[in-house]
Amino acid sequence: MASRLLSLTSRQAQKLQKCMSSSVSKTGAREVVGYGFNGQHNYADRVDFPMPAVRFLENTPDILALREKEKGDWKKLSLEEKKALYRASFCQTFSEMKAPTGQWKSVVGLTLMISSLSLWIYMAMKTFVYKPLPETFSEERVQAQLQRMIDIRVDPIEGLTSKYDYENNRWK
Repeated sequence: MASRLLSLTSRQAQKLQKCMSSSVSKTGAREVVGYGFNGQHNYADRVDFPMPAVRFLENTPDILALREKEKGDWKKLSLEEKKALYRASFCQTFSEMKAPTGQWKSVVGLTLMISSLSLWIYMAMKTFVYKPLPETFSEERVQAQLQRMIDIRVDPIEGLTSKYDYENNRWK
């Protein structure tokens, strides 16, 4: 049983090493600092999950010197050094992530352009493709057809002519 457990843990360790070796090529020389959003070593600025798996910038001699200085008293760090440390770990602040992007303007503009194009296509189709309406759609013809339906008493129980008063020649 112990040998089976040992073999399971060694297989898991091999899988973990394979994952780590493939993710190193994606992260470069950036430091892995946590689990991340989905367990992969990638960087993403997210308001709902503010702890990326890797640091934003690769380690340079300047950043490494600041990291050593960071291990000491933070009161000795200047504001610029604290900002440099923050920017080495994160790309954006929370206020930068939450700031409006103005993307709604492009969405509204694209929607209006598509609507305008569709109206132009409709007008072109109406002018050049569709035939004119038949003469039976004219107002006189519609009135004549209605009078003909009244005269022959079409559907007198529940239909159109049931609402016509034949004695007074008007609608009820």
